[in-house]
Amino acid sequence: MRKPGVGHHRLDARDAVNGEAVPVRLFYPTFAIARPTDLGPYPMLLAADAPVEGTGLPLVAISHGGGGSAATHRDLAAHLASAGFVAALVEHPGNNRDDNRLAHTAQVLENRPRHIRAAIDAAFADPIVGQRLAAAVGVIGHSLGGYTALAMAGGKPTAFDHETPDGKQAVVPVTPDPRVKALVLLAPAVAWFAAEGALAEVSIPVLMLTGEKDLSTPQIHGRIVARGLRRGLLEHREVAGAGHFAFQSPFPPAMRRPGFLPAQDPEGFDRAAFHEQMNADIEAFLRRTLAPGAG
Repeated sequence: MRKPGVGHHRLDARDAVNGEAVPVRLFYPTFAIARPTDLGPYPMLLAADAPVEGTGLPLVAISHGGGGSAATHRDLAAHLASAGFVAALVEHPGNNRDDNRLAHTAQVLENRPRHIRAAIDAAFADPIVGQRLAAAVGVIGHSLGGYTALAMAGGKPTAFDHETPDGKQAVVPVTPDPRVKALVLLAPAVAWFAAEGALAEVSIPVLMLTGEKDLSTPQIHGRIVARGLRRGLLEHREVAGAGHFAFQSPFPPAMRRPGFLPAQDPEGFDRAAFHEQMNADIEAFLRRTLAPGAG
């Protein structure tokens, strides 16, 4: 049977609190003809606003890291789309590569889960994909996106004193989304869940991939997740030789310059080969955990 290609649909979700636009790119399965499309500096083959192939498609929202870009997870989104998922690449206002005004603030910790909820709402309301979606939703998060995913699933974060207006630690008000049924954490930044019981209410399956040579979110972050989750929820794999940015799509050759850290990997690490395995493993985990009757 012929494998679907990747449809692409751009929309703006809306933050329910401040009304800010949240840019979302939906990738989904289609048999329409794909054409060369540039997502910023990244060339892809996509079928714009094409008909959706299939029904009962699980929705997976992808949250990028702090000061990052949704497009750096484009290959994972395209892989999931061709495998029968709808992947939503979410750009976090105030905390992305072009607009990072809220970096290192409690406000960004509060806003990010709302952005994902808004993207999920917008996908279900969308005239192209909305009627083709299954009820269960997954969330994938890289770095600060890992924080975002856990907050969506019942984690109770605490902001540090340097992140709050009054210089005191404070519980971050976040609301879990019961539609979220599985999480994938990629080199997650999770120090805000270090308090006892902060992850006690997370009750869904979690796949966590961490990098052996990650200097940005070292092993303590993975230990916070492993210690905080209930027994039996977590699948954890440490990726040999991987650094923090290994979980982002490989960059075009022109961007692999020494001064651009996201394109760099520890010596001997093959990011392209790793992504073939990573994408397949994430697909298998989501297929198992988001299937009807799972859990």
